[in-house]
Amino acid sequence: MDWLQTVIIAIVEGLTEFLPVSSTGHMIITQNILGVKQGDPFVHAFTFIIQFGAILSVVCLYWKKFFQIRSREELREKLRFYGLLIVGVIPAVFIGLGAKKSGLLDFLLDSVWVVAVMLVVGGVFMLFVDRIFSHGSEENKVTPRRAFIIGLFQCISVIPGVSRSMATIVGGMQQRLTRARAAEFSFFLAVPTMAGATLLDLLDMLQENTPWATTHNVMLLLLGCVIAFVVAILAMRWFVGFLTRYGFRAFGWYRIIVGGVIIVLLALGYNLQMVD
Repeated sequence: MDWLQTVIIAIVEGLTEFLPVSSTGHMIITQNILGVKQGDPFVHAFTFIIQFGAILSVVCLYWKKFFQIRSREELREKLRFYGLLIVGVIPAVFIGLGAKKSGLLDFLLDSVWVVAVMLVVGGVFMLFVDRIFSHGSEENKVTPRRAFIIGLFQCISVIPGVSRSMATIVGGMQQRLTRARAAEFSFFLAVPTMAGATLLDLLDMLQENTPWATTHNVMLLLLGCVIAFVVAILAMRWFVGFLTRYGFRAFGWYRIIVGGVIIVLLALGYNLQMVD
């Protein structure tokens, strides 16, 4: 990867991380269009690590929710909040780690077909999701049971093209949360989830079997994280308002169109790579 590819891919990540369109899927598509070598260990690591840069924007925008403690009541609320995140991330620890260790995750990351098909399938589902889960109430809050079930939904996003954001928001709506509350908990749950995934990749990087961890590549990672962080802040501010007002249909049609175009191109024999 070069500097220009890094900038473009990081912008795509920041724009799509919190939208229900699959940031990983969009990065894989973008990498193929830019001619980034698929199957390369550094590309796999880059795809996950820069997502943590975008996730840090949640901590920045909601820093009071994460850190502000001015009374015993706020301390109890923070402990409850952190407990919900721990419960919610437990399914991803086991399922995500299993997918990574088995090699399934790396296999899926190299498949544009998987991304395209799941974009279409998820898009069709999103056309009806507001009708299916339209019973959310402001009175319903995230409980440990609801957090765990949302965490199970999150595990579906191990398949590129599904969208972690979509899976967790739908999981929240299935648990009778409002769209806005489900979206916010989706943001919060992303922090420990992506922090864990990033930590695993960094640990691999420090081992001897990671020759890709050169100074050049580390600088690309840092640049990608910074750009994804800045762009994600802007995207996240817009997304909650749009989702609350209009729902999922626009994202559903977007997914169907993008995934459909890619499937047609692949079926016609195009490899989607503009650069060899």
